[in-house]
Amino acid sequence: MSTRPFLLTLCPLALSAALLAPSAHAASNLERAGDVLAVGIPALAYGSTYYMDDKTGRHQFYQALATNVATTYTLKTLVDKERPDGSDNDSFPSGHTALAFGGASFIHRRYGLEYSIPAYVGATFVGYSRIHADRHDATDVLAGAAIGGLTSFYVTPYEHGGLSVAPNIAPDYYGLIAHYEF
Repeated sequence: MSTRPFLLTLCPLALSAALLAPSAHAASNLERAGDVLAVGIPALAYGSTYYMDDKTGRHQFYQALATNVATTYTLKTLVDKERPDGSDNDSFPSGHTALAFGGASFIHRRYGLEYSIPAYVGATFVGYSRIHADRHDATDVLAGAAIGGLTSFYVTPYEHGGLSVAPNIAPDYYGLIAHYEF
């Protein structure tokens, strides 16, 4: 792999740093930076499938994103938890964090840990920004991170150097499938 996907993951972080420049509206800048990264990280993951000419990865991204969004919004409807700022009852789980960690986890699974580290840092910042903006508490953010990470890990098998590992879940069986090409 070239270093370009790694360099591309730095773009969202650079954007958030620019948005966080000192100003009278630092709190709103922090929240805005989190909003940008929540969309930017999955957009970067999706764009990477085009850059790498990875049609299989693109299909896996669609599946992971759909599963992530469906799980997040089903839980928001079922749990009906009030936000810390009292604005509505859609606090659990954090959708922003779920999207950001879903994108970071997709990059990790599809292209390797070294490319995903900046995306994980950005996703962690998204979670922090949601708590700082009083839109979520730590439980909401941790649940969003878990949903995002697990949906990408479930849908996107690990493939590296001829080794492929994927979960296998059936009604009466839970396990892993490992395949190695010599």
